[in-house]
Amino acid sequence: MPRAILSGARSDVAQGESPLTRYADPVATSPNSQSAPLGLEALARQVDSGDIDTVLVAFTDLYGRMMGKRCDARFFLDEVVPGGMHACDYLLTVDMNMEPVPGYQFANWERGYGDFHLVPDLGTLCEARWLRRSAIVQCDVHDPADHTRVALAPRSLLRAQLDRAAQMGFDVMGASELEYFIFEDSYAEAGSRGFAQLTPANPYLEDYHLGSTRRHERLHGPVRQHLRAAGIPLETTKGEWGRGQHELNVRYADALTMADRHVLLKRCLKDVADDLGLSVTFMAKPHADAAGSSCHLHLSLWRDGQNLFAGEQSFDGVRGSSTFGHFLAGWLRHAAELTPMYAPTVNSYKRYRTGSWAPTRLAWSPDNRTAGFRVIGSGPSLRVECRIPGADCNPYVAFAAALASGLDGIEGQLPAPAAFRGDMYQAQDLPAVPSSLPEATQGFAHSGFARAAFGDAFVDHYTHFLRTEQAAFDSAVTDWERGRYFEQI
Repeated sequence: MPRAILSGARSDVAQGESPLTRYADPVATSPNSQSAPLGLEALARQVDSGDIDTVLVAFTDLYGRMMGKRCDARFFLDEVVPGGMHACDYLLTVDMNMEPVPGYQFANWERGYGDFHLVPDLGTLCEARWLRRSAIVQCDVHDPADHTRVALAPRSLLRAQLDRAAQMGFDVMGASELEYFIFEDSYAEAGSRGFAQLTPANPYLEDYHLGSTRRHERLHGPVRQHLRAAGIPLETTKGEWGRGQHELNVRYADALTMADRHVLLKRCLKDVADDLGLSVTFMAKPHADAAGSSCHLHLSLWRDGQNLFAGEQSFDGVRGSSTFGHFLAGWLRHAAELTPMYAPTVNSYKRYRTGSWAPTRLAWSPDNRTAGFRVIGSGPSLRVECRIPGADCNPYVAFAAALASGLDGIEGQLPAPAAFRGDMYQAQDLPAVPSSLPEATQGFAHSGFARAAFGDAFVDHYTHFLRTEQAAFDSAVTDWERGRYFEQI
């Protein structure tokens, strides 16, 4: 196997330097990050002692699912660290049920479904204490021929935008606030009932309740401990507005670290819930008659430890810099055409309902939860919160879309539009969030900006992914149809 170059700003090995020496104490790039608690020397010690015998070598597919292999820990140290690992390239083209989908140029039957190369980013190596004697590392996806990043892979997509930001002199800080529903039913029980008539973890709305949320500490207590042990600094867990709905927040970090934390958080929650006989869903809208689950994205640009959004210019009462104004303008301008990068499923668009806490209009407002873009904080904490993504978003893809849009606003010196004040649900004259996946996909496929920012190959690949998802839904017979037509038609 050809020797791979270990990837990333957190993983570049200086010429002539031993990887084992370089990664004894990996350091995260964010001022609010904790170092991953497991360097290679520490891993080797735990392998020798028998405390760790398995390393999960992982990457994310287009859905945001963690894919990969479980490696014998000694094999990981001896072979995967210096040489990487192969995986089938069909993993960036399969549907939700792992079926190969025709029509992709990247991988198909005609090309024989070969391999790509998984290159561990050892700055992400951490213990996965919710699993038995295991560690986990996240990987970049490389072309095995020239060891360049596969541009279609979600982590590569975000890395490309972070490289662009770095060339402009920016460090990108972000957070993703992830909501989810907990059910008393196990995944197996839920599946046997067609995921219908499940028992929510709480029978009433529990937003901010401290009494009812104690019932869920059997899940959240261990999850918080496991994430802390993995080097992920935590903020809070809290009840959300839906029955059995919750939110777990971790500290903001550089955008790549934040996306890595996001997918690890989801995996940990699902695994621990499964062990407890519970289930957790990150569907954007699991109930027709209740609020959906969001993933609010926060972003700001920094340099030398200073938030560049801070400033003294007035933006309808918000004090910020020209950088802030231009970034906000770009993010807003391109939101509609990039909506599928925030809302990638048929179900995503069922969140966008009046009075649902999800946005329906594309405008910004200071600290206003009816807005698509909510500006919060002040001075060094000033940031933009985008409320469009649902919990079903792929964080790498969503952050890449947001960053590409904001940087375009800076490059074009776009002026920030006026803020909206009041109930944005009633503002019929404001541009609307796309109302369906076909509408959003059409705008994305014909977006000149998307093609300039991400390349034709990604836009065509992702468009095919979205249309495949829509086609699967269009061919399905739903419970709604049976309930409406079975007897009455």
